[in-house]
Amino acid sequence: SALNRKMSTFSNAESTNQLTVKDDEDEESTNFEGSTPFFDYLKSINNWCLVIFVFSLFLLSLAACTATDYWVAFWTNQENIRNISQILPPNVTPFKFETAPNKPLSFFIHNITDKQPQSLPKSTIKVNNLFEDVEVNGSPYYLLKTEVSIYIYAALICCAVIFTTSRAMMFYKMAMQASKNIHSMMFHCLLKAPMRFLDVNPSGRILNRFSKDMGAIDELLPRILMDAITILLVMAGILINVSLSNYYMIIAIVVLGAIFIKIRGWFIASAKDIKHLEGIAKSPVFSHINSTLNGLTTIRAAQAEKPLIKEFDEHQNIHTSAWFFTIMCTVAFGLWLDIICCIFTAIVTFGFVVAREFGYMENGSLVALAISQSIILTGMLQYGMRQTADVINQLTSVERVLQYTKLDDEGPFEISEDKKPKVEWPQNGCIKFRNMSLTYVPEEPPVLNNLNLDIKPGEKVGIVGRTGAGKSSLISALFRLAPIDGQILIDDVDTKSQGLHNLRQNISIIPQEPVLFSASLRYNLDPFNEFKDKQLWNVLEEVELKDGLDSLDFQVSEGGSNFSLGQRQLLCLARALLRNNKILVLDEA
Repeated sequence: SALNRKMSTFSNAESTNQLTVKDDEDEESTNFEGSTPFFDYLKSINNWCLVIFVFSLFLLSLAACTATDYWVAFWTNQENIRNISQILPPNVTPFKFETAPNKPLSFFIHNITDKQPQSLPKSTIKVNNLFEDVEVNGSPYYLLKTEVSIYIYAALICCAVIFTTSRAMMFYKMAMQASKNIHSMMFHCLLKAPMRFLDVNPSGRILNRFSKDMGAIDELLPRILMDAITILLVMAGILINVSLSNYYMIIAIVVLGAIFIKIRGWFIASAKDIKHLEGIAKSPVFSHINSTLNGLTTIRAAQAEKPLIKEFDEHQNIHTSAWFFTIMCTVAFGLWLDIICCIFTAIVTFGFVVAREFGYMENGSLVALAISQSIILTGMLQYGMRQTADVINQLTSVERVLQYTKLDDEGPFEISEDKKPKVEWPQNGCIKFRNMSLTYVPEEPPVLNNLNLDIKPGEKVGIVGRTGAGKSSLISALFRLAPIDGQILIDDVDTKSQGLHNLRQNISIIPQEPVLFSASLRYNLDPFNEFKDKQLWNVLEEVELKDGLDSLDFQVSEGGSNFSLGQRQLLCLARALLRNNKILVLDEA
């Protein structure tokens, strides 16, 4: 088609610009086969009893609402009989309700509401207070009193309200629990992720998981999921009511349901491809705007506005065409849903007409209930499908977030007490490298290869080399920021045998770029409150930063912007001196 030809030509011409504006989320989409983000979402709740209880409340609320509708139809039929009846003559024996052997309760209910009961054994429980005796055309009926029907209806309404309210409260409690657990798991795994992961993934992408994706899980997903489940259950209740009114409607439900599933499969496949096409067509529009704004001065100087406007219109037309296809696909799907619902309503209506002709259907209230609810199904089906599609879209956020819960760990942060060295380790600070090799990526050659080095206690060793020679990699190996082969011994203790917390807290470092937090000066020097204020002032005096500081509660700006670069390095030095470790590493500091 013309659209495809234009898309191909434009895509080849602007491939470079498309790469500059390509959405990171599209790059990261995984869509693993067999992936079940909805099951993973439920699994993250860590309480299957709560999940089962909540879904039981959904079913109970459906049962209560369906029973309420069915009772209204039953009650209407009772009142209709009462309106055309007259009080039984005095010679009619009042009906007595009893539990007779081998007779189910439905037998008595059938007799109460439809026809003269069979003869029963004498003397049991009288129910004159619940029923009244009427006759229509000489046939006696035993109807529930209006007051009793009102009480039953009120009880059903109360049950529906209680179950519906409890369902909503427990569902949102379950959703909040899932959100908290997912966030905690992601944060915990991210803190233990290897340094390589933080190097290759932009900070904006990681923050996007904690902002956009977690926002969708916290706010959008519970509301949409609640609507989708509720609508699906309401539609199920409608189909149940129709089936109870006329059992032959089950055949129509099965046939039309199969047709609906087939059309839905076509729609999902088409909508996915058209949405992908629309996404491809969107990138050139933003790319053109971006490049135009960057070169606006040159464009005006060369008076090239008209060609660029024409080019923008072409890009916009292509995107508008793709977007129009997206809308039309949705409209066509909605049209087919309406056609299916109209056919279903027609089948229900004419089905009752046929049933009446054969004497099968005598209860007009059930007919009215079935037809009215089948009409409601027409508008509800489209909304339900839209909500289920939104649920699938929002579950993509769950899938992306859960990817961060499956990151590899750096290693054990803590080890058992029997494997830890003495509390005063390291006593001397002797460092030995034995055939040590370091590789950041397994497929690439090692950055450091078979390094052997001895650093004696108290020595000051400077390591020099060109950029990329591996100076910082040596620090990474010492702190176990990357996996190594061989051994690094500190006071004859292999660093790989120690927990990361114990290893790193016994080595001090002043990095190339001083790191300060937006907090008090005390927090930047002693974040875990391990030292007294006198010790903090002493180290500040040693690095000659005490003058000009009035209090340890002095607020450090973001990134330490209210300190000079030299002062920030001195604060890092003070932090290192405070710990009084035997090993101090300076990375171009």
